[in-house]
Amino acid sequence: MKPGPLHDLGPPDDAARPPGARIFPYRLGVAATGPHEPLAVLAAGPAGAGRAGVLAALLELDVELLSVPTGSWLLVRHAAADARVAHVPGYRTPHSYRPDQPGVGPALARPPRRVELSLSRPLLKRFDLVDTPDIGMLGRAGAGVLRDAVGRAGALLFVVAADRSLSGAELNLLAEVAGTAVRVFFAVTAGAGGWAVSEDSAAAQDSGESGGPAVDAVAVTVAAHRAALLAAVPGLADARWFPIIDGNGDHLRQALVDWASDEGLRRASSQPPEVPGGRGVRVPVLATPGEWSERLDRQIRVAAQRIRQHLALDLADLHRRTVQQIIFGVGCAGLPRFLDQELEAMSLLATAQCAYSVRAIVEDVAGQLFGAPLPEAVHRRITEAVRWSLVHHPSGPELERALLVTSGAGVTGMTGAAAVGALAAYPASARTDVLPPVAVALSGGCWQHWRTPGRNDPNDARAWAQRALREIELGLSREVARRFEVIRRALRTVLTDAADHGTLLA
Repeated sequence: MKPGPLHDLGPPDDAARPPGARIFPYRLGVAATGPHEPLAVLAAGPAGAGRAGVLAALLELDVELLSVPTGSWLLVRHAAADARVAHVPGYRTPHSYRPDQPGVGPALARPPRRVELSLSRPLLKRFDLVDTPDIGMLGRAGAGVLRDAVGRAGALLFVVAADRSLSGAELNLLAEVAGTAVRVFFAVTAGAGGWAVSEDSAAAQDSGESGGPAVDAVAVTVAAHRAALLAAVPGLADARWFPIIDGNGDHLRQALVDWASDEGLRRASSQPPEVPGGRGVRVPVLATPGEWSERLDRQIRVAAQRIRQHLALDLADLHRRTVQQIIFGVGCAGLPRFLDQELEAMSLLATAQCAYSVRAIVEDVAGQLFGAPLPEAVHRRITEAVRWSLVHHPSGPELERALLVTSGAGVTGMTGAAAVGALAAYPASARTDVLPPVAVALSGGCWQHWRTPGRNDPNDARAWAQRALREIELGLSREVARRFEVIRRALRTVLTDAADHGTLLA
């Protein structure tokens, strides 16, 4: 069914919000770190900088164990037994493969969004380690996914080589992180030329003694890199720098452990145990609550329309850029990876927009009943009740739905939390939002279709992309409409019970 016209909603009302208020997300930025997010250090950097070697030095293992398919993310976490699995869109269960055989193997038609490596290393009890694709492969969409992930992780380990300078894309990423709560660490590797530091000099540096001219040269190189970075991104003056000499990552390891200790305490204390309006506390309805029911219907309608309009504009722009990539960029063979990366970023943004809108609706409509501003504990009680209602709603289970683009430019769906979770490059913690994530990806058939010899006609690729993006727009429009209709019914039930009884029952 073709969706109705998307009317202009007028200028955004975010400008009228007080300072510090939440702003409707129009792009992916550095996400806020929640108290329930696991501590993680996200490693990023350019190709050839030796990022895998730095992570291997931190974990004291062979670098081959960290090999993943090109473009996939690697999540290394602690477990009693070692294991390695790939999460592939289109599959409900992860696929295991041997560490001595990097890649997903012939049974999988497309690369995984992420690979999870479980190891019994003591360091991983402190925090997870996440390796990302080379920055040169990310593009605009991949950089947005990285910004969102590093905000939730809490720390960025940026690996650079001593024999090359930072590119514009790398500086742009670091400028986005500067000024946020993310802690930034720099690891400087020797690069292709090597440090030319003797073992005696390296040992002297580890013990804090002067290492002679060779170690002084290392210090000069690191200082030069730091000065060049601060000239472009002065907000990273507090970032710490660590040269990696002969694979020695002891100082960097200790710095990351110290950060994890402090960050763990900060997150644990970010939510006080006793808050006004908490469970068991009576929250009375106002004597004259106003027309909250009509307000709820109007807010739901405007929120759904706003997100549908934004998705339509984003997909129109994506169509333009896809045609450019087919003709002047990655070509037909690179179309699946480019489009899959763009759809991942679009999914994250749509998820953030839905979460923002639901929170704003609850604050506004519930504020009509209980008074504004709505205490955080009251908001949490209402959203928990709404989430419980979704579980028992006939359409509730279908909200956990992954949309997959087929080789025929159609869109099919898979329901279930596991199917949705397989589409995440960086998995979220236990869900606290009312709605499950929006999840869109390309099926393995798309990879096989455009990598088959003879399928290199740009005109066919353009026609296929146009049909696929149109089907994605229709599918997402239906998903958004259904999500907000279910939210409307569930929230109306919770607030009607409160209005009838004169107090919040949740």
